[in-house]
Amino acid sequence: MPEIVELPHVGESVVEGTIGKWLKQPGDKVERYEPLVEVVTDKVTMEVPSPVSGSLSKILAEEGETVPMGAPLAEIETSESARPNIQESLPQDTISTTGFLISDGKPVGPTGGGGSDDEAAATTEAEGPPRVSPAVRRLAQENNVDISKLLGTGVNGRITRQDVLEHIALIEGNDSLNSHISSTNSPVNLNNDGRDNAPDEHKQLTPVRKQIAEAMVRSVNQIPHAWSIVEVDVSGLVTRRSALRAEFDKQNGVGLTYLPFFMKVVAESLRENPTLNASWGGDKIIIKRRINLGIAVAGPAGLVVPVIHDADRLSISGLALALNDLIQRTRQNKLRIEDVQDGTFTLNNTGALGSIASQPIINYPQAAILTTEVIQKRPVVINDGIAVRSMVNLCMSFDHRINDGAEASAFLRSVKDRLERIGSDTGIN
Repeated sequence: MPEIVELPHVGESVVEGTIGKWLKQPGDKVERYEPLVEVVTDKVTMEVPSPVSGSLSKILAEEGETVPMGAPLAEIETSESARPNIQESLPQDTISTTGFLISDGKPVGPTGGGGSDDEAAATTEAEGPPRVSPAVRRLAQENNVDISKLLGTGVNGRITRQDVLEHIALIEGNDSLNSHISSTNSPVNLNNDGRDNAPDEHKQLTPVRKQIAEAMVRSVNQIPHAWSIVEVDVSGLVTRRSALRAEFDKQNGVGLTYLPFFMKVVAESLRENPTLNASWGGDKIIIKRRINLGIAVAGPAGLVVPVIHDADRLSISGLALALNDLIQRTRQNKLRIEDVQDGTFTLNNTGALGSIASQPIINYPQAAILTTEVIQKRPVVINDGIAVRSMVNLCMSFDHRINDGAEASAFLRSVKDRLERIGSDTGIN
């Protein structure tokens, strides 16, 4: 009897997903809980497992297609009489998700780089030949294209039909150019490297990039963004962190960065200014009871925002350890759905990229997003004298339907005051 496999609901704010790649093809045997297909949402990339054992008979949603949660994905011929509920019956980590991280593991803004060359080489060696669909392989064979020499733009480097077509177009363009030069016997600019006649590159959107684009457009179109910036003297923070970092690393095996300090004061300030920890409800403002901090992390395939739940209940040390845990599990592709759900406020460390000011886009449907910029030593006036201090800019975008300048400024002032009070007696436990 045929069994319909549906796209499982993974969270209140996730309404659709894009089919990344099918891991099984019609006719393949599948076991219960065996991954069938990769699906990309605006939160994470996940593998949807088979609810039953049997044979995949029909694919109902093609790669690249965007479908709503609950939509049918495939049919499986099975002799099993009862279908278990995927989300209730699966082991906790069976619906796996994929996050993205830069090479040094530091959370950064939306323009972070990719992994190191060594990591890339190791990944390539482990994965073996590039994965392609039969149709794409046939297209390459018919046009004498060596697939092993192509750089795939699909999910996880998968080679797409567009990759092959663009390679063919490039070869034909070069052949045409060489033929024209030979026949006309015209003078050739020896410094011309072919760029003048090469076609523009058309980079196919990956499902991850498409989801990010749609999320950004939705945020900008639906949320009236306002922006504010404050300067903060963090000389005390710099000194305190410098004094603690060696011992903290020795005891915990984790580096102590500035970010957990910022996370702590942001969480405390949100408790004082609850309308920044909120969302727009149409005819009401929804104040979130829990303070769940999302931390923006960038990678070569796109942006992911894992969440530290109840961040206001953790110490600076606890936040550092929780953040490291998320980073490690992101690197190992072990994020769970709940790790990216229910964020109420987002913190973005664009200072790690050298940025001194930025205008971030709010993580829909939250009320605000804050960026911490690079810490720089600058001359400032203190008591009519000039002193060199460690200064940082805090930049915030906020939903002007929920908060006005007064509420936004009160929150930023609370963050600023707390940061400037950090000193030699500030505890982290």
